[in-house]
Amino acid sequence: MNVPVGLIQFRLLGLVVRPSFNNDNGGTFILIEPGMNGDIVIEEPYFIGARPVTQVEWSAVMGNNPSKFQDGWSAGLRPVESVSWLDCQTFISALNDKETEQRLGLSGVWRLPTADEWEYACRAGTSSRWYHSDKDKDLDEVAWHAGNSGATTREVGQKKENGWGLYDCHGNVSEWTDSEKDGRRITKGGSWLMESESTTSSACGFSKIDKKSDGIGLRLVWAPI
Repeated sequence: MNVPVGLIQFRLLGLVVRPSFNNDNGGTFILIEPGMNGDIVIEEPYFIGARPVTQVEWSAVMGNNPSKFQDGWSAGLRPVESVSWLDCQTFISALNDKETEQRLGLSGVWRLPTADEWEYACRAGTSSRWYHSDKDKDLDEVAWHAGNSGATTREVGQKKENGWGLYDCHGNVSEWTDSEKDGRRITKGGSWLMESESTTSSACGFSKIDKKSDGIGLRLVWAPI
């Protein structure tokens, strides 16, 4: 599938601005172009959520909120969690039924990212342990983790974004992917309850498709077809 050249990127005052769109539930989705980062090769473009799916977004589609951390007026802006991979497939199916319009002149489908798509977008062209640094002392700049989360998830988008405009890739909640290893689905990013090494760009978790955890949520991909 080829994205029209005019959609790949355009320059404004010398800065590369990535095409993006907002969906009906308040999510922002950013174009990721084909390319290579180390051993990861991406051959087709896709749009990925700038933030994990929030409790508000999940509730708008599903009519319920399974999350553990619902206390406080701003809880709706925290990532949805306590959702299994199977729950995510139900959510995505409902979203595909609900949102059928074209985006930027293209048709597409909602799905989870592969582990490679997730890591490629998280790294944003970097090769460091986290997208901004190799140093543990710098982790607080980009992540909610065991050392600073207060034993809970936090509202999305509060930490430093990566070079492509993505937030919360490190920490807050681990994120389901569509990739599988040894019968388990790969999760990426680490969570609010994990130590630093489990939140790096390359770190992976492995969970059964029916597992529900207050440390696992999701980030959506919209793939042109």
